[in-house]
Amino acid sequence: MKEYTAKDIRNIGVFGHGGEGKTTLTEAMLLNAGLLERLGKVENGTTTTDFDPEEIKRTISINAALAPLEWKNTKVNIIDAPGFFDFYGEVTAAMELADSALIVVGAVSGPVVGAEKAMAMSQKMGKARMMVINQLDRENASFEKTMAAINEKFGPSVVPIQLPIIEAGAFKGYVDIVHMTAKLFDGKGEKEVEIPANLADEAQDLYEKLTEAAAESDEELMEKYFEEGELSREDILKGLSVGVRDGIVTPVCCVSAALNIGVATLLDMMVHYLPSADQAKPKKAVDVKTGNEIEIKADGPFAAQVVKTVIDQFGKYSIIKVYGGSLDVNVTPYNANAEKPEKPGTPYLMRGKKTVAMDKLNAGDIGALGKLQFTATGDTLCDAANPVRFAAIDFPEPSISLAVSAKKQGEDDKVISGLNRIREEDPTIRIEKNAETGDVLIEGLGEMHIDVVCSKLKNKSNVEASIADPRIPYRETIRASAEAEGKHKKQSGGSGQFGVVQMRFEPADEGVDFEFVNAIVGGVVPKEYIPAVEKGLREAMVHGVLAGYPMVGVKATLYDGKYHPVDSKEVAFKSAARLSYKAACAKASPALIEPIYRYDIFVPSDCVGDIIGDLNRRRGRMLGMNPVDGGTEVVAEAPLSEMFKYATDLRSMTQARGSFKKEFVRYEDVPGNLAQKIIEQAKHDEEEDE
Repeated sequence: MKEYTAKDIRNIGVFGHGGEGKTTLTEAMLLNAGLLERLGKVENGTTTTDFDPEEIKRTISINAALAPLEWKNTKVNIIDAPGFFDFYGEVTAAMELADSALIVVGAVSGPVVGAEKAMAMSQKMGKARMMVINQLDRENASFEKTMAAINEKFGPSVVPIQLPIIEAGAFKGYVDIVHMTAKLFDGKGEKEVEIPANLADEAQDLYEKLTEAAAESDEELMEKYFEEGELSREDILKGLSVGVRDGIVTPVCCVSAALNIGVATLLDMMVHYLPSADQAKPKKAVDVKTGNEIEIKADGPFAAQVVKTVIDQFGKYSIIKVYGGSLDVNVTPYNANAEKPEKPGTPYLMRGKKTVAMDKLNAGDIGALGKLQFTATGDTLCDAANPVRFAAIDFPEPSISLAVSAKKQGEDDKVISGLNRIREEDPTIRIEKNAETGDVLIEGLGEMHIDVVCSKLKNKSNVEASIADPRIPYRETIRASAEAEGKHKKQSGGSGQFGVVQMRFEPADEGVDFEFVNAIVGGVVPKEYIPAVEKGLREAMVHGVLAGYPMVGVKATLYDGKYHPVDSKEVAFKSAARLSYKAACAKASPALIEPIYRYDIFVPSDCVGDIIGDLNRRRGRMLGMNPVDGGTEVVAEAPLSEMFKYATDLRSMTQARGSFKKEFVRYEDVPGNLAQKIIEQAKHDEEEDE
């Protein structure tokens, strides 16, 4: 592929709901560009952009994949994004790479949740967008119904620039609304014909709506439209181009990707209407030397951001978007985040899993660098003499947490190291060990997401992992005051062991896990043994007296004791302290407590009743509701034990429109009936271990 500059580059992400044909459409574009001999099929695992073994097995897109092509002296970097919500980290990466969004809507299903999310995300990030109604070859496909639903959901600024010609249920051609001509597909291209009589009125109506949309994008055109009542075709084209670039207008095309009908025309429309890389919203960064925010210029020093990392059997590739200057083998990329230079390397073009060496990547282009040593997703690569740093990429936060372990004994370290390698590719997963329960936790965006990660672990590291619900980090505390004596006496031949402590245990002040008070007077316990008493208590409190969970919120006062001038030792006083702890806390109204989290839940307003009812069933406590853009924020507190699979359930209750954030707030008593079950289960587990 020849070298392109920003004015001849289009970076276009393909977004939408799962199953709407995004990958097939990408495949058809590559076919029309002459890069394929035949159209690959998702169900056969033969498409360019679904090449991961998990994608082939599941017949869905999991990763954002690049598919650059050349079309009429323009380089079009297509980014095929997944549609399933468990993989929205990849959608975020695709939107970062793209300057504009092509939102795919099924002609049977209409604008479902994936289209809504793509529209909202592109609006939030200031990306131009175009919509395409796909699958017009399917039974029950309806352009009119789909378009009506699109306008109801997104408003009149979404306007068709094509009207499909359907004959005997087959997609035969389209009416070009801008030029008011009709085209029929003849297998080799298109031939111009008269607009069919049955579509003439509808085409005229759409032409008027398109004219209004073009006028609204430019004040000068609006004045002309008010004065003359119409616009010339040149005016309409100008107004549409400005409106699309500024996000005011969303044009709609129509295709059948599976039959490769209308795709060549769609490519024409994309190149014509969607902004070139030099027209995209400028990228801002921080000047590392001054700390000031600056705007990166295409003709300035080299500056790029790593948006995605791909690791395969051939090594590691960092996918970058170049915002300033250019990159070739003579450039030494400086990592502004790690503050280290990387070795110069060959820039690559990536198309699916294939890499093609490039002489140069210019500002506005997307490519890859191999085997970077210090660089991770989100890092900035730049000119060492002009260091800048882009803002971190705002990937979605994990919403579900499960316990992961090795299926085979002794392979836990392999599982953790393998997962950490996968995390280089996927910033939306987290791996951590819970210090209280001992569980290794994997956090992700959904159950399917975690399942895919474990399958990748097997494929890449040849180690199998098991997934289970994590153990709740319950704790124990006391609600009353109690005293007890701890006496440790041991005599066996030589020197013995002797220590006696009198201790009082009571609830500590709020927020204090453990407080030790030395109230000894008169040296009844020598000061050199006092630390041993505290240490013995701390070691004992790792296990509570009810179910073996850590004991917290305790104030322990050592007020009396005895010692022997020969036999007393530190170990004796540690043991005595443990004995007093067990005896006193057992009669100090011990209680089992559980973690409570605050949940900020964002849902469509018509789902609020279901959400509140569900939270009540989960022992939730409502704190309030707030109106937000596109719905309602429900604020509640609920026990962690009731909310492990909430991400999955919320998705089901809201047709995937809901989301939430959580934050730990405190521990509270477990209700008596539930506490008894937990205590009995803990004792049962302990007996089994023995």
